[in-house]
Amino acid sequence: QVQLVESGGGLVQAGGSLRLSCVASIRMFSSYVMGWFRQAPGKDREFVGSINWSGGSTDYADSVKGRFAISRDNAKNTVYLQMNNLIPQDTAIYYCAAQRALTVIMDAPSAWGQGTQVTVSS
Repeated sequence: QVQLVESGGGLVQAGGSLRLSCVASIRMFSSYVMGWFRQAPGKDREFVGSINWSGGSTDYADSVKGRFAISRDNAKNTVYLQMNNLIPQDTAIYYCAAQRALTVIMDAPSAWGQGTQVTVSS
């Protein structure tokens, strides 16, 4: 059974930075594409970004390109989301997701974390 645990959320002023972490209890972590999604109040969950098994390929939503960066440490079963130049529209619950695949495309996650709240004040 795959378990994902996020941490690192919090309250930050606009223009600030946060780094989220997600530790995965996956036996073959390097066989999974890992990703981040977010859900703002009253809105659907949306894709933020993903990273392939090796970390050599990433994909981002247009809204975060140039501001957010995903990385992973396969030795620690951990994926990170570095968020810079945050804006109030980034306020949401951020979820870590996993999908067994060797591409960077995340179209059908099979596991989700419980989410961590990110609030950006103006």
